[in-house]
Amino acid sequence: MEHTTHGSRRFAAFAWAVLAFNLLVILWGAYVRATGSGAGCGDHWPLCNGVVVPDAPEVKTVIEFTHRLTSGLALLLVVALVAWAFRSYSKGHAVRRGAVLSLVFILVEALIGAGLVLLQLVADDASVARAAYLSVHLVNTFVLVAVLALTAWWASAGEAPRWRESPPRLRRHVVAALAATLALGVSGAVAALGATLFPESAAEVARRDLSAPAQLLFSLRHYKLHPALAAAVGAYLIAFAVAVRRKRPGAWAARWARAVVALVLVQTAAGLINAALLAPVWLQIVHLLLADLLWLALVLLSATALSQAEAQAEGARSGAALGQAVGV
Repeated sequence: MEHTTHGSRRFAAFAWAVLAFNLLVILWGAYVRATGSGAGCGDHWPLCNGVVVPDAPEVKTVIEFTHRLTSGLALLLVVALVAWAFRSYSKGHAVRRGAVLSLVFILVEALIGAGLVLLQLVADDASVARAAYLSVHLVNTFVLVAVLALTAWWASAGEAPRWRESPPRLRRHVVAALAATLALGVSGAVAALGATLFPESAAEVARRDLSAPAQLLFSLRHYKLHPALAAAVGAYLIAFAVAVRRKRPGAWAARWARAVVALVLVQTAAGLINAALLAPVWLQIVHLLLADLLWLALVLLSATALSQAEAQAEGARSGAALGQAVGV
């Protein structure tokens, strides 16, 4: 069944709202980690300290329990999104595929969250396993918000990407930009974990007797690996956005390109301030929000560029020019 214009607008508005709510849940999850409240419900899941609703809870329990409630609501909203998509869009439509993928990745997100609790990779745990688990968590979260954004975008104004019809160089640069941003996000997640576990200065931490895994996490935070990667990836993303804007005309391509450039610059400034202030909780949340917004702008810029199919000869010229502009 094809959707009506009015129904499409309502569905698109709902899809954007679901994305916005999931971003809030993600930010609250970061607050749980930053405040050390991940063990607020003990090692119980889905129950909290062995009960459905905790009685006379501590602050950390309220923080963790609230995150579980909002996560559950986010799952229900995505289920509703899928049901609405199947009622309003025909078989094979991009919106249907996006909605189904959203459900898949939010279910994986729930399982990862459960694993963190059941394996006790929370609170003061400074193991390599926790860092690895959080890295997987970050990648899944980014993919989740990406497919939610694409679902909303395809229901609003965007066309599904025409991957095979796009210039090969463009495809390679899209993959490189997305993969580099994911790698940067992983390094940021590990650095944020180090900031939570070791909020003191380097001199103060050096006087502590740290285990080998804890020393590794400390090193990843204080030896500036994340800022160095951020500088390199940020420069590439700016070059990528400028090149796409020049070679893929259109109002939306211009808007998403401008958003990518602006967010790279703002995020860089926020990162420098975050490091100078030893990563206060509020600034960690702002830094994560900017990272999420940059990722979404990049995803939508990539989707917009790939949806603009051109004649083969024109596409080959554009792809070559893009490669030269990015410097590859």
